[in-house]
Amino acid sequence: MTTLYGIAKAMHLIGMVSWMAGMFYLVRIMVYHTMALEQPEPERTVLSRQFGIMQWKAYNIILKPAVIITWAFGVIMLSIQPAWLQQGWLHVKLAFLLLLTIYTHYLKGHIRQLETGVPRFTHLQYRALNEVPTLILVAIVFLAVFKTGIHFPALFAGLLLFTGLIAWGIRKANARK
Repeated sequence: MTTLYGIAKAMHLIGMVSWMAGMFYLVRIMVYHTMALEQPEPERTVLSRQFGIMQWKAYNIILKPAVIITWAFGVIMLSIQPAWLQQGWLHVKLAFLLLLTIYTHYLKGHIRQLETGVPRFTHLQYRALNEVPTLILVAIVFLAVFKTGIHFPALFAGLLLFTGLIAWGIRKANARK
C-alpha cells in the first residue's frame, strides 16, 4: 500500500465517520425540534429558533465538509486503484454512497420545512428516519470489507432482516410511551 493510498483511505474513513455522526446528530435535533413545536408559547418559539440554528450548523459545519472529504478521498483511492471500477461490489457501494448523498440533501429540505413550524413528520417518524443511514452504513461497510468475496443475496437478505429488527425495536420503544 502506498503512502498516498494510506492517507487517502484514512481521510476517507474520517470523512465517513464524520458524515455518519453528523446525520445522526442532525436527525436527533429534528426529533427535538418537532417535539418543541408541540410546546406552548413562548417555549415553542425559543426552542424552535435554537433547534433551527443547531440544524443548520450541523448541516453546514459537519455534514457538508464530511461529504466532500469522503467523496474526494474516495476518488483519490480509485485513481490509485482504478481496477476496482470494473468490480461489481464497487458499483453497488457507489450506488449506496449516491443514496446516502441524496439522503443528506433530502435532510436539508426537512430543516427548511421545520423552520416553517409545520414539520413533514412526527417526532416518531423522525426517529425512524434516523435509522436510514445505519442501514446504508452496514451495506457499505460489508461491501468495503468483503469486496469481491461479497455474497450479494446474503448482503441484501441481511439488510432486510436488519431493517425488520430496527422496525421492531422502534415499535417496541414507542409502545412503552
